[in-house]
Amino acid sequence: MTLTIIPSGEACGAAVAGIDLSRPLDEATVAEIRTAWLTHHVLAFPEQTLTNDDLERFTQYFGPFGDDPYIAPIPGREHIIAVKRTADETGPIFAETWHSDWSFQKTPPAGTCLYGITIPPVGGDTLFTNQHKALDEMPDELRSKLEGKMAVHSARNGYAKAGMYGDNDTGRSMDIRSSDEAMATQTHPIIRKHPETGREGLFGCAGYIIGIEGMGEEEGFALLTELYRWQTRPEFQYHHKWQPNMLLMWDNRSCLHMATGGYQGHDRLLHRTTIGARETVTA
Repeated sequence: MTLTIIPSGEACGAAVAGIDLSRPLDEATVAEIRTAWLTHHVLAFPEQTLTNDDLERFTQYFGPFGDDPYIAPIPGREHIIAVKRTADETGPIFAETWHSDWSFQKTPPAGTCLYGITIPPVGGDTLFTNQHKALDEMPDELRSKLEGKMAVHSARNGYAKAGMYGDNDTGRSMDIRSSDEAMATQTHPIIRKHPETGREGLFGCAGYIIGIEGMGEEEGFALLTELYRWQTRPEFQYHHKWQPNMLLMWDNRSCLHMATGGYQGHDRLLHRTTIGARETVTA
């Protein structure tokens, strides 16, 4: 099987042609996809007609299933969640803030797969920002402030009872289940090496990051604001436009992402799986 990799021309992202993901893949093809994934951070596979079995099989080529807290799986599946919004919903768009999926976990996931089923004719794009590039081009003064710092991550702003998707979030079609467990915290270095490539990058973003270990609230907020403004700059971004029957996979260890709206009056449905992290670390 011969793959064609077409870079987006932006800060990250590439399209992959010449492959049918409804069929099992051999080891050489999986290795080629992994190399492209680690190189481009976001891969789009257009024109793929996939069942839920196909989506799960593809996910497991790249790691074990990750844990998806606070969102119930679709009926009959343990590892697929539905990212959906009906035409008449008026509440905030799900995940319309920059983040790395589940960064508040002790071992955050390696990646995410998202398969487009019902794609609106307008809007609903996904934005990504390359955190290797953001670090490489960061001013020395800002980097020196971040070196050695540990960020405090938590799901509380989103999934606690008083959070964005908590008790007051009504009329949403997604099966989100808030919990007091979301109040827990976990620390991760702001600058860290990618577990597979060893390349340094920024990890995490305001939203899931609620503070910086050892810093007061005001001082920590000021530094997080400075970091946020830098790591999300337009020159580090890739703007992804969806098509029906497109599979997207991205590396949560090297990029941030966010959803966008603009499709009011249209249904939108995608199925999502999470690629769990492996323990192997490249020195």
